[in-house]
Formats: sequence, structure tokens, C-alpha cells
Amino acid sequence: MKHLDWQNSPAANDYSIDELIITVLTDQFHNGDQATNGMSSFIPVAAFMLARLTHAPDLIWLASTAGLEPRPQRIPASTLEAPLWRDSIMYIEQYGTAWDLLLNGRWIEKFCVGAAQLDQYGNANNSVIGDDYHAPKVRLPGTAGLADLCSIGKLLYYWSFNHTPQGLVEKVDFISGAGYLEGGDARERLGLGGGPQLVVTNLAVLDFHPDSKRMRLQSVHPGVTVEQVQKATGFELLLPAGVIRETTRPTEAQVRLIREVIDPDGMRKK
Repeated sequence: MKHLDWQNSPAANDYSIDELIITVLTDQFHNGDQATNGMSSFIPVAAFMLARLTHAPDLIWLASTAGLEPRPQRIPASTLEAPLWRDSIMYIEQYGTAWDLLLNGRWIEKFCVGAAQLDQYGNANNSVIGDDYHAPKVRLPGTAGLADLCSIGKLLYYWSFNHTPQGLVEKVDFISGAGYLEGGDARERLGLGGGPQLVVTNLAVLDFHPDSKRMRLQSVHPGVTVEQVQKATGFELLLPAGVIRETTRPTEAQVRLIREVIDPDGMRKK
């Protein structure tokens, strides 16, 4: 692996959808960026590790609000386990010091997280499915800091394996994390900075229109059509001008690093 030429590696033909999502996210993080991940977030952990092994060795990473600058050998069985952050340069006390860092506008500007539901304005739901919060059809894991991190000026990067009309909905059943609310300048009028930047799903990559803040199709994954993406979305997607491009495939080097170094135990597939 020491002599792996990741810069000149050709596009891979053998890759899985989780590896494609990881590499798309990896491209969003650069040297000097400061990023953190949510709980049970094997996909962004793999993305951060891959970025640091390739184009962004100086990416600053706060692992699950527990360890600053971790150096795990591989992804462990939980993104809160000690093997992930025990070799960090600093252990962060989760209910105190971590929030001192996160609430400081100069620190940790990028947050990568999954959501059970996302709507057309990037509002996220990890709380309940159904009209009645106290008697829901499905009770989800909860916010686990999502509400806070979505409201304190972070740039938000979402990933989802559930690109269906039930996963990408016109309006979430409950706002666990604020996106652009009802769109336009609604977020800005409340004094909230940052906001959703990108959504990477099992079908496509999506961003947000700079004015309306509605979700917009950026690219479709290899073998997927625009029509398939729209049919799997619970609202009308905005389309960019011109030809809609195909999502860049992972390189052979990226796939090899994910499978052999970062996550040989396949935790990303959970």
C-alpha cells in the first residue's frame, strides 16, 4: 500500500454502491478542513480516512465528538468505540469540551450525517414517522445532537441508502435537523449560517439551488437514469441546465484502500 499511486489510478469497474458514496463524500473534504461525523456513521468515517490517506492528509477530524485527530488502523465495530479514537492527539469529553469546540464558529465547520427522511429543502428527520409524535407509525433513533449541529452554522453533508419516495419526501414528518426550512431565505432570517450542501444517495448526487434552496439533481450514478431518480423521489427535483452528468466512479486505488486498509471487516455495509 505504501507505493499505491492513487493520483494516477484508473476508474474501477468493480465497486459497490457504498464505495461510490464514500468516494463522492471524500471529494468534499480537503486539507485544512475541520469535519466531524454523527453516531453510527461508518460511511463518513471511511470517507474521512480515505481523504487523509490520499488528497487531504491534513484534514482535521473530530471523531464522534470523542477524539480529535484519531489514527485508527481500521474502522472498528462502532463509531463510538475506543479503537476509533484511542490514538487521538486529544480525548474530547463529549458533554463539555466537544461542544465548546462545536459552538465556536472557527472550529469544525463540516458535519457529515445520515437521515431516515430528507425533504426538498434539506430538513432531516431521525425522530418519528407519522403525524402524531406521541403515537408514531415508527419511532426512529432520535437526534443525538443532529438538531444542535444543524443549527450552529455547519456545512451539512448527507448520505442515504434509502433513495425512495419514503426517504426523500416533500415534507419531513418531524424536523430533527434544520435544513433550509421552507426554502428561500428562511434559514438566513433566523440567523442560522451554513446549511445543507450535498446529498449522496444510492442513486444520485444532489445539491441545493442557491436561491430557492430546493434540492437539485447534480449527477446520476452509473447505470441510473434521470427518470429512475425522479420516480424514486417524493417531490419534483430541480434539474441543472444542460446535460446531467454521470457520477464519477471510484478509482481502483480508492476501492483497494477501502477494502484492504480502511474497512477490511466491511463495517460500511451495516
